Amino acid sequence: MKAYEFPTKLKSDGKLELPDKILKLIPSDQTVRVIILVSEATDIEELMAWNKITAEQFLAGYNEADSIYDRI
Repeated sequence: MKAYEFPTKLKSDGKLELPDKILKLIPSDQTVRVIILVSEATDIEELMAWNKITAEQFLAGYNEADSIYDRI
């Protein structure tokens, strides 16, 4: 099974618009599985918090002795 990810908007009539380049990749009359992910404010806030923690932890583990690898 192949997966294609792309942003789109739900139209007022309840239909989703697929980009033309995606439509060209999917044979017509084929059954597809649709998964809809909707961002929530808490999801974005949580992602930003995880990104901050990850960067802090990564940099906390950096030691000046590691700079030897910068010259490779």
